Amino acid sequence: MAEVRQGQAPQPLERKEFHVEFMRAFVDPKFEAVKTALAQVEEVAWQNYHEGRKAPVTQKAGSGFADPDYDLSVEWKATRDRLLAAEKRQKDPQTRSRVLLIIGAARNDGSCPGEISKTYRMSLWAKEALAEADIEADVLDLSLLTSGYDLHIHPCKGCVSTAMPLCHWPCSCYPNHGTRQTNDWMAEIYEKWMAAHGVIILTPTYWYQAPSVLKLMIDRLVCADGGNPDPTSTHGKKAAEAKELELKGWDYPKHLAGRAYGLVVHGDVAGVESLRRNLSDWLDWMGLIDAGKQSALDRYLGYYESYTESHQNLDQEVQFQQEVRNVARSVAAAVGKLRSGWLSKPDAAITPVRPK
Repeated sequence: MAEVRQGQAPQPLERKEFHVEFMRAFVDPKFEAVKTALAQVEEVAWQNYHEGRKAPVTQKAGSGFADPDYDLSVEWKATRDRLLAAEKRQKDPQTRSRVLLIIGAARNDGSCPGEISKTYRMSLWAKEALAEADIEADVLDLSLLTSGYDLHIHPCKGCVSTAMPLCHWPCSCYPNHGTRQTNDWMAEIYEKWMAAHGVIILTPTYWYQAPSVLKLMIDRLVCADGGNPDPTSTHGKKAAEAKELELKGWDYPKHLAGRAYGLVVHGDVAGVESLRRNLSDWLDWMGLIDAGKQSALDRYLGYYESYTESHQNLDQEVQFQQEVRNVARSVAAAVGKLRSGWLSKPDAAITPVRPK
């Protein structure tokens, strides 16, 4: 058996510590009126935490899985079934072409900043250009993580580094009801990626890097690049079984390969070129296809001006506005060629020396 090294995880919370953590969400004095009910809910939550009830509702995996008798999470199975349906629609030549527009900014006027992001405005220009090509635009606004109620993209737990087959497609790390790691948005986001023929990421640059809302999504997409579509083959998160499976030979399936992509990266101080390269390298790695020179844009906006005037400055950048539209037009053209069979990655049939 492959060695599984352990000893890092802290001890589980004691009952008093659990109480402190649980009650942090209920400091509003209005909750005093339901204090008794909260205590009852807390006791159930404590039992679930103590028992490690990650997936409390399960069903037998059934046919098509390595272990049909394994108790599979109903929530994971529902997500997986939606992905299969989305893949079927995406591959149907009769369906309308679809491009996913991803807004990577954390700012919107429904949270602390009190103002819309420039990135949001760029997505509207891209959407207009896609409409000209009769392409449906599906908008994923990641800023909703900062303004939506109890909405989360929980962090990647790094299962890949233990063994690739331990990273399931779609991710099975969440929800974990025992630790209240719930309301994970990625179940819907995976479906959006799967349904798309093309993807355009529009993002500002924060401290030389991708905004945290975008990076959370990127990390959780690791399961799309080599992830295991059958959690029963590792009986959930059995690290030793996953290691053995990988050592026997793993094919690292690229679940999102073959889609076209474009990028709009902007900033006001520094780092736009490095972020654009990082994003394009990542998308190339996953097997997506760049839509040409005009599909990858990095620009500085308001380099010498104040933050206060950023939207007014953007109003005047008419040539930049046209460049954003050209990114969308380039992706639209690439999607048309992909779906007609005229475009593919030249090295798609070549087996890499290092597949991971």
